[in-house]
Order: sequence, then C-alpha cells, then structure tokens
Amino acid sequence: MEAPFAITEFVKRHGLGHEGSRTRVRANFFEVITLPVNDIIQYDVIITPDVPPRLNRKVFNKFSESNRGGALGGARPVYDGRKNMFAHKDMPFGNAGTFDVNLEEDGAAPVGSKRPPRLFTVKIKKVGVIRIEELLRFLNARGSCTANCLTAIMALDILIHHEPSILYNTVRKSFFTPQGARPFSGGMEVWQGYYQSARPTTGRMMINVDLSATVFYEAGPLVQMVTKILGRRSPDDLRRGFLDKDRQKVERTIKGLRIRDNHLSGRKRRFKIERLTPTSASNTQFDRGDGSNIDVATYFYQQHNRRLNHAYLPCVVVRKNVYLPMEVCDVIEGQRYMRKLNGKQTDNMIKFTCQQPQQRANKIRQGLDILNYRNNEYLRQFGMQISTEMAMVNARVLPTPLLHYHPSSTEASLRPKLGQWNLRDKKVATGATLGSWSILAFVDEEKLRDQIILGFVRELVNTCQETGMNIPNKNPPLMRANHQGTIEESLKKVWIKAGNAAKAQPQIILCILPNKGVPLYAEIKRVCDTVIGVASQCVQCDHMEKPKKQYCANVCLKMNVKLGGMNSFLNPTHIPFIADKPTIVMGADVTHPAPGKSERTSVAALCASLDAKASRYAASIRIQSGGTEIIVDLANMVKELLKTFYQTCGRKPERILFYRDGVSEGQFKQVLEKEIYAIRAACQALEETYKPNITFVVVQKRHHTRFFPIEKRYTDRTGNCLPGTVVETDITHPFEFDFYLQSHAGLQGTSRPTHYHVLFDENDFDADKLQTLSYNLCYLYARCTRAVSLVPPVYYADLVCTRARFHSPLMSDTESSEEGTGAAATFGVVKQELQRNSLLFLKSLIKHIYYRNEDAIQSASVLANSNLNEIDQDDENDINE
Repeated sequence: MEAPFAITEFVKRHGLGHEGSRTRVRANFFEVITLPVNDIIQYDVIITPDVPPRLNRKVFNKFSESNRGGALGGARPVYDGRKNMFAHKDMPFGNAGTFDVNLEEDGAAPVGSKRPPRLFTVKIKKVGVIRIEELLRFLNARGSCTANCLTAIMALDILIHHEPSILYNTVRKSFFTPQGARPFSGGMEVWQGYYQSARPTTGRMMINVDLSATVFYEAGPLVQMVTKILGRRSPDDLRRGFLDKDRQKVERTIKGLRIRDNHLSGRKRRFKIERLTPTSASNTQFDRGDGSNIDVATYFYQQHNRRLNHAYLPCVVVRKNVYLPMEVCDVIEGQRYMRKLNGKQTDNMIKFTCQQPQQRANKIRQGLDILNYRNNEYLRQFGMQISTEMAMVNARVLPTPLLHYHPSSTEASLRPKLGQWNLRDKKVATGATLGSWSILAFVDEEKLRDQIILGFVRELVNTCQETGMNIPNKNPPLMRANHQGTIEESLKKVWIKAGNAAKAQPQIILCILPNKGVPLYAEIKRVCDTVIGVASQCVQCDHMEKPKKQYCANVCLKMNVKLGGMNSFLNPTHIPFIADKPTIVMGADVTHPAPGKSERTSVAALCASLDAKASRYAASIRIQSGGTEIIVDLANMVKELLKTFYQTCGRKPERILFYRDGVSEGQFKQVLEKEIYAIRAACQALEETYKPNITFVVVQKRHHTRFFPIEKRYTDRTGNCLPGTVVETDITHPFEFDFYLQSHAGLQGTSRPTHYHVLFDENDFDADKLQTLSYNLCYLYARCTRAVSLVPPVYYADLVCTRARFHSPLMSDTESSEEGTGAAATFGVVKQELQRNSLLFLKSLIKHIYYRNEDAIQSASVLANSNLNEIDQDDENDINE
C-alpha cells in the first residue's frame, strides 16, 4: 500500500521566531473539530476484471448500496477507487468476503470491440486497525510519525473525498462542477473546482480547501466544436474548404473523445472517436455487404431519410469500417481536456483563475456549501466534524532589508516599500560596458520603420547610461530578418556585422520580435547560446512606438547582468550568514517533460552564489532520464561549483546553504538521503578533510495554502498580505522546522506563499535567522526591481532548466499541442545533441547572466572544457552544459 501523503521526521523546530510585527491572517484551512472516536478498520479491495478508478467507484457504490443492510451491517464504508476501503467498525462478513456485482447498462460505456464487462467480483480483506490515539500523539508532538499515522491521514483524506467522488467529476484531490463554466477557445470550457486535503498541523488535523480549475470539452454538437477548434465563426465557413492540415488539427484534438449519436429515434448509442476519414462524408465509401459500395452521405439519406447539411466534412471513425457524419454526433458532457493548452487558451485560463484575495476567500466558502460537511453521512458515521470557519492563524511581517546601489546614485540606499522599487535616481552597483552590439528586427519595415526602432534604441541607450552602464557605441548596426526564415543564418550575419562595425568581439544582439510566440524566441536563444556564443536580449515590437522609461529600465537590468554587471546588493548586516564567513548558497531544480511529450528526458540544474554579496551566480546542468526527481549527477555538479567559487574568491566555502525545489513530501526522505550524500561526496572528492557545514531546505510552490489579511494595515494594494509575511504555527508541521513565507508583493490574483521545510541542518539555524535570510535574499533577483516569491538561486535554476530545453530541437517544448513532432526522441540522441552545445552554453549562459569579471569567465571556460573531455571518455555520464 502506498500512502499518497508522507511525512518523515527531519530537523525539529528549535523554537518560534520573534522578528517583525505580529499580526493575524486567515488561511484556507478548516479545523477538524472532532476526530473519529473509535479506531478505523482498513480493508483491501480487489475488483475484477481490472477497470479504471472511475468505473471502480461505480462498482463499489453499487456493492455498497446492495449490501448495506446485510454484509455491511448498516455501515457506509469509504473507498479510494483503487485498493483501500475504510469502515468505522468491523464488517459482519469477518476478515474476508467475496461479492458479485452486476452493473446495469446505463449507456455510459462507448460502443466498441472492447466493451467494459457488466459483471464484477469484489474481494474484500481486512488489513488492520488504525489507532486514532497514535495519530493524536503525533499531532501533539508526543510521538513520531509512524506508518499507522500515515495510514490514518490517508483514511481521513479518503473519507472527505468519498461523497464528492460519487456526485462530481473528480481529478485526484479536486472535484469539478459545470456550474458557472466559462467558454474557452477551441471548443473547450473551464470548470470551477474545489481541492481538499487532510493535513496534520500543530495539535490538530485541518482540511485544506482551495479553488482549482481545469478544462473540459464543451458538450453539444460535434460540428460546433470542430468550428471552434478551427477558429471559424459558423459551420458554414467550413464550406470554403477543409484542408488536410485542418483535418489533422481536428483529429489531434478530438481523438479519444466520447460521443453520442442523435440520428436514431428512441436510442442514443455511445462511441469513442478513433480518427477522422481523409475524405468528406460525400466521398467516403464503404462496402454495403453485398459487394457494392456507397458513400456515407447517400447511405444516411437512403437508410435514415436524413440529408446531410455538412457532407463536405470528414466522418468520424468509431471502430473498423464504422463511419459517422460529424453532424449526427454530440459530445458527451464531463470529459476532461488532457492535452497541452496553446497560448490563447493559457491566457484564458489565467484570466479565469486570477481572483483577488477577497473574491477567492468567498468562493472557497461557497465551496464549503457544496462540500456540505455538516450533512455528510459518511463523516457523521465516522464521528468526524469539520468547522465551516476559515482558520485564523498567527503571522509576522518581517522587516524590509536595506538595498544598495552605486555610491554616486542620488539615492544610493533604500528600503523598498511593499516589496517593490524603481531605478529613478539610482545607478547600478557595477555598470557593464557595451561597445560591440547590433540589432536584428524580425519585423517588416512596413509594420515597423527604421526611425521608430532607432528612436527606441536612443531611449534605451540613454536609460542605460543614466543607470550606470557605459555605452560608447550608441549607433549599432540594424538588420532585418524574416521570422519564418533561416533564423540561424540571420543571427550569424548580424553578429559579424556587429564585430566589423565595432572592430571588437560582439557582446550582445538586440532582437526585436513581432509577437510573444515561443518558437522564435526559443530559436534565438538556441543559436545565440550554443552556436554563436553571444548574449541576446529580446524585446517586443509593441514597445517600439512610444518607448516607456520603465520598460527601458527593465531591459537595462537584464542587459547589465548579461554583460557582467551587478545591479544591486544588500547591506551585509542583512545577510550575516553569508557575509561573515565564506558561504555558498545553492539552488537546485529538476524539470520534467510536459505531459504527452514524446521525449523522455528531464533537466537538472544547480545554481550557486560566488561572493559574499550573493549577487553573482554560476550554473551547472545535466540531463537525465525523464521523471527522475533525484539529481543523478549532483556530486559532480556540486564539485564544479565549489571549484568555481574557489577560483572566484580564492577561498573554500565553510558553509553550504542548499535550497532544493520541486520535491513533494513523499520524496523528502529519498531526496535527502541521496542528495546530502552527493554533496558530502563532492566536498571530500576535492579534499578528504573538507567538510563544510550543510543546511538542506526544500522549497515548495506547488501547494494550496493561501493567506488572506485581516488587518488593513497589513494589506497591500492588491488585497494580499504584505511581503515578508511569515507563518510558522497553526498550519505547519506538528514539530518539524518548516514555515510559509510570502516574500513578494501581489501583482494580480491571490499570492501564493512559498513553503520552506528544513530537512538537514549543521549550521544551527534558528527560525529568525533562516526566515530573515530567505526573505532578504528575495530582494536580490537581478532581473527586476521587486522582491520575488522564492530565493534567487532556485529561481535561476528554474530559468536555466527552461533555457536548456531550447538548446535541442528534440527537447524543446516550443510546439503547441497542435504541432507534435510525432517521433519519440531517445535519451542517447538528446544526450549527443546537447553534448555538442555544452561548452558554448556554459560560456554564454553563465557569462552573460551571472558572471561579472573576465577572470571568472576564463575559469568557467577551462572547467567546461575539462568536463566536456570527461564526457567524451565516459558516455555513461550525464551531459554537462
């Protein structure tokens, strides 16, 4: 049995923090007022034949209804759809029982060669008894988290989900209702959902309830859906022609969709779409059975007296040699759209889910009406009561750190207000010099004249100089290129042009893009990073006409760090852990292939600070087999960055603060054991006696905890909690060292705090030291003048992972769901592709994003070259870029 939620014991909480102003906030947690009094009985369930969980639930519900007064003795057991059943008492049938269940035909199954069986066997076997007393000891920090505790939490989770799973469409821990569904582009619609999860907290169990949303196919006529998929106004617009690319696009979208026919009076059969015919209904012929052929349109007229209105459309194939015209098909409600959203759909999804804090809190309360905990028969039977009041929890707002710019600035030091500031009256701490560069516009002159581009460049140059950069070359050469043409050749030409014009190695190419699409941007980054070895700065053509000072300032920030500058730094008193002794701060992340992608490789990235200001970073990257969360070659990655730190500072780090992103609670123990060992091994590989103190902190953003301010003075202009809001009690682990930190100002919607969980600590951090340090670091993200939502090394690691996927066409995730490659990429091919790009990538990405002195760049180049040689010798190693 595998528990969906796992807790293991790591660093204990040493005490609570005291820094900052105390306040109270509401959190989307609801207290379990009374836990089950009696122990819970666990049973193992096997349903044969084997079917998906959705059908398993139907079988179990039929079994439960039929046997409640007999074999179940009046009990209402709960079930997870797979193997686990829980009851509030022992069942009359004893330790085991076998039952036959006949599931009546409800028309839910599609017609086809593999119809699901109607007769099922349900075998139930008693597994054990869950002691609630043991769970209570754990919650009150009087006992460890045993297997019994984990099973008890799982049982409570299944208990709160059982009734919604019967009534609504369920996806993991969320259920969705069509009420208030919003139309989406492409024949889809967004359904509002509600997430719930049983969580152990300090002294009590809580239920975390949040909003969720997902995309479903719109129910109704299939022809209407096809019209929307192709972006037409009405089905009549399809008469102008249904091209093969249209057919392929539609087929990709609706393949596997369940439909119902509507041409037979009195009965409607259900089918699943296998594919589309390459020809229209009027041109698709089949054998009538007597040796003669007839087209589908004529057949429907003769057989069903139905003249097709859309005979120019292809037919859907529902099984071998069975064709249905699109207009006799209706899409069945409640089918989730599982494919990747395209750009427009993603924008619509963001708009739907973006809700201000008060609005979100109100909708969560509305969700409680749907959940109806008070009248839930299953909860009542187990003796479990849940509060309908959102929890009020203790919080503190940490003080804002002091940020420094160049001493010559009119405002050289400041304390940002509400987590944001601007560059007015400030000069960057270290300004880079830009002498050799060029401009490449992927926009026609008719749409964007040369004068407009040069006007924007003048404003950009002036802004850069005002903020402390040195730009002796104010008139870089301008070239144009077709964004659908040979982008690599165009970039090579403009690179040569920049070098010839300045008589110096080109430093950066300014690219003007016609749109926000990913493919062009990805190709520019691939070529510049891995072919040419030069930095690139992309800007949108929309900003050319009337260049805004703020936009130019933001571009300036990015260009300065790409060219080796440093934008700002914190007062050393705000990061004493880093400033007092040689300390390296690391951030690690692993990104996996998107669902449905053919390639099967994951990218692991590690970023590390290089100085006492924690403002310069270097990166190391590997690819590894897809879906592996453990960073396989972490030891060598850590070793590389420790070397780079030493080559930059001349000293070895005495302390390592390691922030790890992308790890779920169930993976804590495995990641900690494997990766702490790898960090230790890296240190000892450099020197046998080298043992710096290590602190290992997991950083989580993918959770459903939200905070809602109560006091107006602790509310920002978007209605969110202030930056620096930290919560370490009430909704945190019963006794381990974890906390929630909302370090950023809200832009739109409801801010999501970051969850920090300390798994290993040799640096003897207390709550104040780690919370304050983590918060202050969030002001050092180089690409904007805002405090960000998580510590920069983790942020950078995520950016590096994303960039690395652009460097191989086999790994790139730039295609929309409408443009799949259709070929599976093997690990070895991707490995070979990235190996060719590794040296230039390390030199360009690290140099232009993180490094700020030529000595460090030279060291990085040597390091990259030596590692590349090692890869040539040992093909079993992962690729170092």
